[in-house]
Amino acid sequence: MPKDAAVEEFARLVRALKARDGRSYEALGRRLSVSASTLHRYCSGTTVPEEFAVVDRLALLCGADEEERRALEVAWTRADGARRPPAPEPGAEPAPEPGLEPAPTPEAAPEPEPVHAHVPGLPSERRRLRWRWMGVVVGALAVVGTVTLGAVLQPGKARERAAEPPAPLTWTVASHIWKNGCGHTYLVERTPPPPPEAADARSWAAAQGAVDGGETLVRVSVQGKGAAAVVLQALHVRVVERGAPLPWAAYRMDDGCGGAVTPRRFEVDLDRPRPVARALDGYDASGEEGRTLPAVSFPYAVSAAEPEELLVSAGAAGCDCRWYLELEWSSEGRSGTVRITDDGRPFRTSGIEGRPVFEYDTLNHRWITGEAPRL
Repeated sequence: MPKDAAVEEFARLVRALKARDGRSYEALGRRLSVSASTLHRYCSGTTVPEEFAVVDRLALLCGADEEERRALEVAWTRADGARRPPAPEPGAEPAPEPGLEPAPTPEAAPEPEPVHAHVPGLPSERRRLRWRWMGVVVGALAVVGTVTLGAVLQPGKARERAAEPPAPLTWTVASHIWKNGCGHTYLVERTPPPPPEAADARSWAAAQGAVDGGETLVRVSVQGKGAAAVVLQALHVRVVERGAPLPWAAYRMDDGCGGAVTPRRFEVDLDRPRPVARALDGYDASGEEGRTLPAVSFPYAVSAAEPEELLVSAGAAGCDCRWYLELEWSSEGRSGTVRITDDGRPFRTSGIEGRPVFEYDTLNHRWITGEAPRL
């Protein structure tokens, strides 16, 4: 691959990561401990990083998977090699110009043997040789010590970062939740079997290759590991892939159901260029007098004795979106971010507008044409 092509391919991959994340050069640079101008030079191909570690941190920060990170490392290796000038071959001499005979080299006159006169105050020849050898030995030991220290402090040419202590919190994720326990819509490529019970939704959807239609509900239960409070600072939404809505039919898991309680939640519009999680109040109409359930607002604290439950409602009308959540935390002078996914994979939500909609006829045991659900 030509030099310029190798560097441009590496820069293209870095630009794609930056565009996927959506944050500014300044915001990403702060996370990577580099300046905004340095990150911009990586994206433009003006500069290739000295080490892959900073690029790998960018890939992790922007949600790249293992395959993308391997491809990025291959591209960096090629660009790094193209950036360095080739070393001249040892013993290479310029070829003589054609038609010209090389001039004979005159024999060198024998040099007279030097006469070493001893000058008072100067070291003897033997002493000078002794100091010269001591300098060589000390220099060699310094090089060995530097290499050994570098191997200890930066194993693998600084490509592997030291293991960071684990986050002081735990979390569990439930992603196949039905609204009010009975209402949900899936997009399926082929006619599926009868709808499952809500508790079996995950295995049913996996067997059919079903995708959440119009809305995905995610419940995140967060708890500290010890008595110390862990402050949850913010909840972010990261869209890693965006395409046209799937051309599949929509299958409703209910024929219309409702509940007396609308839970407090975080609402996400995945169709926006930069989706955000907006905290919304809930409402309980089960009693004689309804009452508002105040929204969860950041920041707030959790501990081992005081867990918290976050409900996220992510909707999509004009995209087939793959996305995940990031939860920022701080505790006892430390801070960090945990990634919330669907068992290691991004969540997926696709719009259903204009798609045929079916609901299940429990009397005749078959799917029939239904009405589009209200989202």
